[in-house]
Amino acid sequence: MDLTLSILDQSAIAEGSTAEEGLRQTVELAKLAEEWGYHRFWVSEHHDATTLAGSSPEVLISHLASKTNTIRVGSGGVMLPHYSAYKVAENFKVLEGLTPGRIDVGIGRAPGGMPRASYALGEGKPRDVHRYPEQIDELLNYLHDDLPKEHPYYGLKATPVTQTAPDVWVLGSSPSSALTAAQKGLPYTFALFINGEGGPSYMNHYLSNFKPSSYYQKPQTNVAVFAICGDTMEDAERIVSSLDLSMIMLEQGMPSNGTPSPEKAMSYEFSSFEKARVLQNRQRMIVGDIDHIEQQLYRLSEEYQTNEIMLTTIAYDFEDKKKSFERIAKRML
Repeated sequence: MDLTLSILDQSAIAEGSTAEEGLRQTVELAKLAEEWGYHRFWVSEHHDATTLAGSSPEVLISHLASKTNTIRVGSGGVMLPHYSAYKVAENFKVLEGLTPGRIDVGIGRAPGGMPRASYALGEGKPRDVHRYPEQIDELLNYLHDDLPKEHPYYGLKATPVTQTAPDVWVLGSSPSSALTAAQKGLPYTFALFINGEGGPSYMNHYLSNFKPSSYYQKPQTNVAVFAICGDTMEDAERIVSSLDLSMIMLEQGMPSNGTPSPEKAMSYEFSSFEKARVLQNRQRMIVGDIDHIEQQLYRLSEEYQTNEIMLTTIAYDFEDKKKSFERIAKRML
């Protein structure tokens, strides 16, 4: 099976670096991804984060689209319960109007940050996640200018009125997100890099329950996974040690000023509990040399019944990150 490979970038900030540098690296990586033959380049939404610079995917997508020519660009994703579906639709219709046929709207319901950020985004009001399925319907209606007559805003148009609409993807890491995507007849991304357990069954649940919609007649899927491809297995272990420690720090609420260096990670004395957590977190990653990575990508493709895999890579050294993506592209694209 031929694999389609894409990238999800989180604009990570290395310890000792800056948010500006993290954003600059995202732009450089998008240009290289297009050159190497990756299919899509998505960016994430994180708030109140000192280690990730991407808080406004729509703004970043606009810049990335202007710096590239053919690669699809999109959100991975916009956290819809924070916002008005109408405003999200208008943001992405502007993007679609600027770069027709290249825009993806990946949406999710996670907060994308700690509770105080959610309250700040809602000006003190709690997120109403129960409206998420209804918001998805409204987003689709606004993007395609087909609000039902019974809708209180019937006749309202999300402008600009473009000739094409961006693709909408439901992102998730749970069975409920898979079922939501299936029932609404929408493409589905499983976030393996967030949840290392149960994914194949959730994907099968989506495929077996998919109901064709007026927007999409067939299921469309991909799976997003952490990926580190080193020159050798040892090199890959050196690079991923930064991510191992970074995840431990996040889980335990330890202060962080960015992705730690491999030297810092390898000198850290992990407790027995932390060592066990590292092994569990590795279920969300594929790590190794190019032969191992290629084998694991085909395994994931078969296991998740998909021909598209999104790779997300966090490394202390941007050169290591670029080389990881380049090695994979040269072998498989």
